[in-house]
Amino acid sequence: MPLRRQGIYLLPNLFTLAALFAGFYAIVQGMNNQFELAAVAIFIAMILDGMDGRVARMTHSQSAFGAEFDSLSDMVSFGVAPALVAYEWMLRDFGKLGWMVAFIYCAGAALRLARFNTMIGVADKRWFTGLPSPAAAALVAGLVWIVHAYNLDVPGIDWIALVFTAFAGISMVTNVRFYSFKEINPRAKVPFVAMLVVLVVILLTASTPALVLFGFFVVYALSGYVLALLRMGRRKPAVEPVPRAELDISPADKADDSPRQD
Repeated sequence: MPLRRQGIYLLPNLFTLAALFAGFYAIVQGMNNQFELAAVAIFIAMILDGMDGRVARMTHSQSAFGAEFDSLSDMVSFGVAPALVAYEWMLRDFGKLGWMVAFIYCAGAALRLARFNTMIGVADKRWFTGLPSPAAAALVAGLVWIVHAYNLDVPGIDWIALVFTAFAGISMVTNVRFYSFKEINPRAKVPFVAMLVVLVVILLTASTPALVLFGFFVVYALSGYVLALLRMGRRKPAVEPVPRAELDISPADKADDSPRQD
């Protein structure tokens, strides 16, 4: 098909473009030492990234172009932006170690996205293999956000930032499984008390968004490792080995022990 006749779906790709802009804006604000704005921009990119796919499915406008565009946008918003913001915020003071950890995060995001793209249609939709890149970005950006939003003076915050960035980057390329929430059906009936729970969550998020969002993603990042440890504990014990005395019995000895027929 000639290039001038090719087209793209406008609505879902506008959400992806907005997410890309939010990621780019986070990078710019990080370079200007406006770290709280940079962290908020990363969370905004996360919201927009979650909407573009749903809009595409609702409007039946999925396309290969949209999938590739979304992946590239994710690399900027959840790979490059958090790494650069973390480096400019705290990791710069570590010198070579700082930019190496920032690159570990950036490379982890690229590898995570590449593996996700190759596993579409093959992997179990209930689980993500490796920490999703938006959740990893939330760990890094959330730490920046709460420190600046609440003016926290935390001893050793530079080392905490280093550990969080490294943990997020490595978690993206592990084989640990994380729940995807794709089995939740918004059209299904729920108990009335569920509305009260949702109301409380909304009020808490509106009152202290930085703390609630950061706390949620910390729990989510740890949940994969907790479930992995529980699965390891539930594995059936190995079959007990046969005693060596039984292994040393020769076939002739077995024949002598068999009942005779007269």
